[in-house]
Amino acid sequence: MTALDLGLDLDREEALHLLTQMVRIRRFEERCVELYSAEKIRGFLHLYIGEEAVATGAMGALRPTDAVVATYREHGHALARGVSARSIMAEMFGVVEGCSRGRGGSMHLFDAERRFYGGNAIVAGGLPLAVGLGLADVMSGRDAVTACFFGEGAVAEGEFHEAMNLAALWSLPVVFCCENNLYAMGTALARSESQTDLALKAATYQVTSWAVDGMDVVACAAAARRAVDIARSGGGPVFLELRTYRFRAHSMYDPELYRSKEEVERWRERDPIEMFVGRAEQAALLEAGDRERIETDVAAEIDDAVAFAEAGTPEPVEDLTRDVYRRAVR
Repeated sequence: MTALDLGLDLDREEALHLLTQMVRIRRFEERCVELYSAEKIRGFLHLYIGEEAVATGAMGALRPTDAVVATYREHGHALARGVSARSIMAEMFGVVEGCSRGRGGSMHLFDAERRFYGGNAIVAGGLPLAVGLGLADVMSGRDAVTACFFGEGAVAEGEFHEAMNLAALWSLPVVFCCENNLYAMGTALARSESQTDLALKAATYQVTSWAVDGMDVVACAAAARRAVDIARSGGGPVFLELRTYRFRAHSMYDPELYRSKEEVERWRERDPIEMFVGRAEQAALLEAGDRERIETDVAAEIDDAVAFAEAGTPEPVEDLTRDVYRRAVR
């Protein structure tokens, strides 16, 4: 049986890359749980465990010159975009070596060099920003696409409709990636949206839209390539409804009383990492020892990131008003 028989249109190098990225995200998040429990990471912490296929698949379709706008559950996006584990972990620890100089924390990762514009803690707050970035690229004559990630809860916000409308009217090169994990915090999709087919909702704005299996990294990668190609070639904005599921609670503060353990376990049977490993091994894209080697390398990378963060520098008290502005009162 070949890779194509299994729907895997990729080679061994690509398979190893996809698996490595998903494992990096999963193990990074698991270590964050430990560090949060040890009170080394403070504040809010929203984990990406279970959704790794989306960021991994989507980022591979983007060029370094493209822009990325993420939601507050963005550690996976940042890692897949190329932001170093060291700078992300340092940001979680709140030290100046972090990618946002320790001021953003878990929900506000930022890296201008990689055109990574957020973490945005406000639900749907990144969508107007993505429209602005897309418009700026068009007006500046740049051959760039903006990928905007957000949860399905954002679809209930006014900014979603305004952003989709303007992006369509101006034919902007924006790919809207809706990570539909079925629960906006603790509210099930069917309790907040009369139309639960979100791709259909987006299509009403004359935006090319379709749904994707967000637990299948190959499907996510293929959809992202198609969407980016459309946007880059002048086809206007694209909306992807990536149907996924988070295995952990909304945040570390969430008692998770809104869904059953049985439901979570059913979704865990579709773990994106394990499903991909099974298919890739059948297609002879992975060899004996690949998984163990990847796990060893990732563990070393994360250990290094934690050590880097623990040795980080707290911001001096005298710098706390730096970059804080106030209007002069006459």
